Amino acid sequence: MSKPIVAIVGRPNVGKSTLFNALAGERIAIVKDTPGVTRDRIYANVSWLDRDFTLIDTGGIEPDSKDILLSQMREQAEIAIMTADVIIFLTDARQGVVDADGKVADMLRRSAKPVVLAVNKVDNFDKQMPDVYEFYNLGLSDPMPISSTSKLGFGELLDEVVSHFPEGSAVEEEDEIPRIAIVGKPNVGKSSLVNRLAGEERVIVSDIAGTTRDAVDSVVKYHGREYILVDTAGLRRKNKIKEELERFMIIRAVAAVEKADVVLLIIDAVSGVSEQDAKIAGIAHERGKGILICVNKWDAIEKTNKTVREYEDKIRQTLSFMPYADIVFISAKSGQRTGNLYDRIDAIIANNTMRIATGVLNEIVTEAVAMQQPPSDKGKRLKIFYVTQVSVKPPCFVVFVNDKKLAHFSYIRYLENQIREAFGFRGTSLKFIVRQRKEG
Repeated sequence: MSKPIVAIVGRPNVGKSTLFNALAGERIAIVKDTPGVTRDRIYANVSWLDRDFTLIDTGGIEPDSKDILLSQMREQAEIAIMTADVIIFLTDARQGVVDADGKVADMLRRSAKPVVLAVNKVDNFDKQMPDVYEFYNLGLSDPMPISSTSKLGFGELLDEVVSHFPEGSAVEEEDEIPRIAIVGKPNVGKSSLVNRLAGEERVIVSDIAGTTRDAVDSVVKYHGREYILVDTAGLRRKNKIKEELERFMIIRAVAAVEKADVVLLIIDAVSGVSEQDAKIAGIAHERGKGILICVNKWDAIEKTNKTVREYEDKIRQTLSFMPYADIVFISAKSGQRTGNLYDRIDAIIANNTMRIATGVLNEIVTEAVAMQQPPSDKGKRLKIFYVTQVSVKPPCFVVFVNDKKLAHFSYIRYLENQIREAFGFRGTSLKFIVRQRKEG
């Protein structure tokens, strides 16, 4: 049985993201006093008394707002409500019951889902309990006083939440669902690609650069296999980071790459590849992630029979450190060439987790050494005793030699190229560790 899903909903600026971060145990959602900072829903795995569940943080609900972004945030919250098994309705003791709270309560009653009413910002239970009693007027469950910042009342709150879980959902083994991080500069079409791959309007899509401020996890299924798509905030140059929020976005994008199995680097076909793209790709390359380069908005380019080759040459020149990454030209808007992305992702995952038997590996290395002699210095030549693979994600090889000083970078790169020629490893970096041992 899948994990129960718990959604935190409420008006903007009542402390949803602070509660989410406190329950998740890490800084996952952006927390700032500006209402409307959390724009998309965010997921995290949480455990309480051996009960595992998925927690969703949502954008604030403004029931009657005509603002385009706020209305989209409301739609995101409604999707979270439909997805959830239990809903935490968070309110603000300092503001008291306002008209919008009543309208949100009506929305939750129509959902027919179990609702736990939490009254936040109660830092002193003795003095502020009369403020809590006011929330009985919403006609939901008994209001539970909590303080997200001081972490007060969490035990009682979580006890009430897990009491509504379906039977048999107590223990969930850690899943092995591949995580696909979609990264790139602002406004290159990352959210549009997530929606295309998910087959629904899963994240907010807007022409305003930087609309996605958090990394958003979307679980999708394709041909019976599940994937987690992570839409990240667009990365900007550091000298353009004026808002504090932008710094959070960069941290979030880097964190998304850290946790991902495969990274889709989205490049804008109109503006072309840039140094920013190289920096983003470098993050994924250094961390040994599977990588696929997607040139988006390809339908907006006037083409000749040389256009693809010219684009590939520019990308290879800028991203010269990762020649192993394939390039695909797509249009997230029209769906052009997006149909086989999952097959490419599966192939990259297979390569990123491929293991080569030591005997077969050393046959290739022996042939490589015979074709090109190892370097020597002052009469002493590098001798390679054997090579063995020690790990995956990325595939990591240990090369045992007679003298580490003789193992020049260029020769190790030569061995890597020979191994790639024999076994493929498209879409993934390879890591080599050189170790010295005595002869005999």
